[in-house]
Parts: sequence; structure tokens; C-alpha cells
Amino acid sequence: MSNQVKVAIVGLGSRGKDTYAKTAHLFSDKMKIVAIADIVSEKVQEVSEEYQIPPEMCFSSAEEMLRHPKLADVMFICTQDRQHYEHAIPALTKGYHLLLEKPISPELRQCKEIARTAHQYHRKIVVCHVLRYTPFYQTLKKILTTGEIGEIVSIQAIENVGYWHQAHSFVRGNWRNSDSSSPMVLQKSCHDMDILLWLAGKKCNYVSSFGGLRLFKRENAPEGSTMRCTDDCTVKDSCPFNAERIYLTDGVQKGKTDWPINVLTLHPTVETVSEALQTGPYGRCVYHCDNNVVDHQVVNLELEDDTTISFTMCAFTSDNSRNLKIMGTKGDITADMSTMLIEVCPFGKPKQVIDVKTLADDFSGHGGGEHRMIKELLDLIQDTTEISKDISLIDQSTESHYVALAAEYSRIHHGVSVRLEQFIETYQ
Repeated sequence: MSNQVKVAIVGLGSRGKDTYAKTAHLFSDKMKIVAIADIVSEKVQEVSEEYQIPPEMCFSSAEEMLRHPKLADVMFICTQDRQHYEHAIPALTKGYHLLLEKPISPELRQCKEIARTAHQYHRKIVVCHVLRYTPFYQTLKKILTTGEIGEIVSIQAIENVGYWHQAHSFVRGNWRNSDSSSPMVLQKSCHDMDILLWLAGKKCNYVSSFGGLRLFKRENAPEGSTMRCTDDCTVKDSCPFNAERIYLTDGVQKGKTDWPINVLTLHPTVETVSEALQTGPYGRCVYHCDNNVVDHQVVNLELEDDTTISFTMCAFTSDNSRNLKIMGTKGDITADMSTMLIEVCPFGKPKQVIDVKTLADDFSGHGGGEHRMIKELLDLIQDTTEISKDISLIDQSTESHYVALAAEYSRIHHGVSVRLEQFIETYQ
């Protein structure tokens, strides 16, 4: 169709291949994937066949694709954290609009430069803060906008990472080490910094933070543990982080082949997953990895009118969810994303319980946010009149990154209070 948005995707990992590319089926009248790039040839071949992409539009790297003239209207940048800058800048200068996976960059200077370049060349960038688009947080935002609980005074928020998710992504996986990826508070929790500032509708003035790596290090390895779960480990039967249990016994042997199992191997089977555990990073003992990102952190924000936000991120939870309490001058709200229940308690009035599950049909992909984000992006590129004022554009998204980077600076410096405006101006 002539009005389809042409899409080029660089990085065919869990996000690029298994999440954003799939939306081409859902929005076939709005978008068409015309070019792809990845360093794994098998992924390129598989995606090219599924979306009928000709060989001349398939590339072995983002760099190879970017050596060509502009091939599409928008580029989905789904490469690793520290590659975003080197791919975003040439893409913008060549004329691409961007869907940019978070974080924008682990470097404050690079975040600034990407935003500046987008403005210079009049490009549109949507950053993948997918939680903004979920029915859960959209409902919260609407309630706050009505003023039913008055002016927001304080927010308490918790991100329950989940013990298995921490082990998978942040101990064994791609985001385990900030030197090769980014700090935990940026990679994982820039979502939360974005959501909390968006809900409050206020600017941040000061940031402080504490946290560290408590458990996942060599000195905490149990006696009898081995370098790999596939070795003769004498404690793996009682270890909750046992990779054989997570990926085999409770994974592919029970028919599970989607995330996180498909991160280990392109086509999960008992044989391919077993081999990956024996030779790849996901079979390593969680106490014998090269991880350095925190497994728990607290962040405190003081906003422009003395509103306060307290945020906790912790690996040591049984569930993988978020919950929060918002306290205003006329009432409070308690919200739990795991149950999809929001309780609104105006002072002196009956409590209202909202079941968000009844408000939408699609809760797939980050609570239903991914598909809605892509639709907003396509509307933005096509200049329709349906564009939401809540879309996660580059200028709004950089603020969450500045807060996260300031929080990491504070954590490293033992909780020092950071004035955000000064930090943005001086920290590189």
C-alpha cells in the first residue's frame, strides 16, 4: 500500500525480531519491513523469509546498512546499549526517523547529541518507554488528570525485578556489566523514571540514591557449587538460580520456547538448549559471572514543588511486576500491575476499585504497551491527527535518562544529593 510506513530494523534480537518486527503482521495496512540487519546470519535469513525481504535489502550489520542511502522512512534501532549512538547519529543525518530502544545511550553527552541532531535535521524519535502506553498506566494518568486526589505530594514505587529475571538478564545476560551495557538504574529502571515523572507531571530538581551488588558475586558461592550448572554441582537441586531447572526442566521440557528460552538459541529444543547451557553464558553459575550491576537500589527524587518520589528496584522478589502508591492532598491511590487493580481512595468518600483487565483486550508485551507504542509511532510518521500528547518523544525521554544517570552518580558517591540541572550541564 502506498501509505505504508517503510521500516528498516537493525538488531534482530528479542526486541527487534520477536517484538517489533511481529507488529508488521498486526499493522499490515500501516507498515512494511523493507530492510534488516544483524550480525547473526540465521536471524537475517529467517526474518527475510517471513517478511519477504529481498537479499539486497538484508545486511550483516547496522554499519553495512548505514553505508547505503536511505532505505526506509523509519529505522528501528534495537542493537546493544552502547551501539545506539553510533547507529542513531548517521541514521538521523541520512533522513531516517527512529524508534530507539531504551536506553538512548549510557552516556549523558550522547543522549544530548542524539536529541540535538534530531532537532537539527527535523527527525522524529520515539524512545521505547513502552509502559506509558499500557492500559494500566494510561488509566492512572487519567485519574490523576481529573484532580480526584488533589495535588500529588508523594509517590512510593517498587519495581520487583524477579529473582529469575535478574539471573537471566543482569547476571548471566547481555546487561550484566555496565562497562559493556549500562547501569541497572538506566537499563532497567529508566522505564520507571519516565513513568514517575510523567505521572507527576513535574520536573525533577534533586536526586539521591543508594544500592549495590549484594548476592551475585564469587564470595557468596555455596560450598560445592561449580562454574556451570551443567557441571557436577552438588547444590544445584536446592539453588533457585539453577539454569537447568529454569531453561530445561521448567522451560523447554514443558513446551516453553518463547522469551527467555529463545534468547539462548534461535530454535529452542532440549538438545539446543542443553548445548547452550554447556557452552554459552546462560549456563554459568550466578556466583561465577562477570556481572557488576546492582541487584538492589533505592532512588529518591525531589521535584520542583517539593513533591517527593521514593523508588525501589530489587532483584529479590518472587514476582516480576510493579506497584505504587500515590498520595495527594485530597486522597490516595494504590495500584498493582500484577493484579491490574487500581484503588482510588478520595478522603471521606467511598473507595473505588478499578479492574484494568476489563478496560482493554490486549495485554501482551509489557502489559499491552508494545503494540500501542508502535501504532503511535506509525501515526506520528504519517502525520495523522490521532497522535497522543503522551507519546515518548526524545525530549521527554532524555529527562528520565538524566535522572537515572544522576542516581547512578549519587549511588557511586555514597548517596550524595545531586542537583539535576547542574548535573546535566557539567557531567559528561
